[in-house]
Amino acid sequence: MPKRSSSVVGREFGGGVRAAVESTGMTQRQLAEALGWQEAKLSDMLAGKGGVNELEVATLLAYCRVPLAERDRLLDLFHESGSFYAQFTDDGVPDQVRTLINQEKEATEIIDWSMILVPGLLQIHEYIEAVTAQAQTVSAENVPKTVAARAARAEILEYSRSFTFYIHEQALWLPVGGEEVWREQLAHLLRLSVRKYISIRVVPRSIGVHAGVTGDFRLMRFPKYPPVVYIDSVRCSLFFDDKETVETYENILKGLAAVALDEEESRAVINSILEGLQ
Repeated sequence: MPKRSSSVVGREFGGGVRAAVESTGMTQRQLAEALGWQEAKLSDMLAGKGGVNELEVATLLAYCRVPLAERDRLLDLFHESGSFYAQFTDDGVPDQVRTLINQEKEATEIIDWSMILVPGLLQIHEYIEAVTAQAQTVSAENVPKTVAARAARAEILEYSRSFTFYIHEQALWLPVGGEEVWREQLAHLLRLSVRKYISIRVVPRSIGVHAGVTGDFRLMRFPKYPPVVYIDSVRCSLFFDDKETVETYENILKGLAAVALDEEESRAVINSILEGLQ
């Protein structure tokens, strides 16, 4: 892995190695000295900037007594390269994977576009449960832990970050989980919409075709790293951090911003749907 600027893959690799280092109880300096390295070399490695070869990675992981499965995962990450990172899951639940959770925790700004459903970070527990139960990719015995994992992600909704959610009006009209869950989900959106760090903007059905018809995605921005675009599918999570792809999705967001209702107008739409259900 040549030395390079930090990327999604590099940071995920660095985070795994950092956990391995912390498990030893040694400081970075102590471990670097034990391996005969400069401390800066280990620091770059933990920041996902490379500067080490495969033998050095394997030596470090062996010294830290990393379990075999985790060692193989980290070595696979070490060999990843390119402008995107594809992560496949065994249970078909992309947003349970550790990479997305890690990226969400590090991001200071998240912009989300959703056409069919209420965005995941805004979903109430019962809504998540209803969606997960209908998914053909999650076995019945895995539904509870999948729902718990998805619901826990909402913990990042706090004032030190900023969130913008573009939601197509049709997603608000979808009666997920029955009328009672539908009502509570809409009420939850109204409660969240008054928080200063959360902007919820509805894209009305009346505008017809719009910039977001290519599908749902999320753009995450970080204090020190390039922005990352996240797209999920049934069995795969895709992370893009190359400049061209990010700019493409930023332009889509500009198109959505131009046609979306403002926050007050969006609250009025949500409230009108909710009142119709009373």
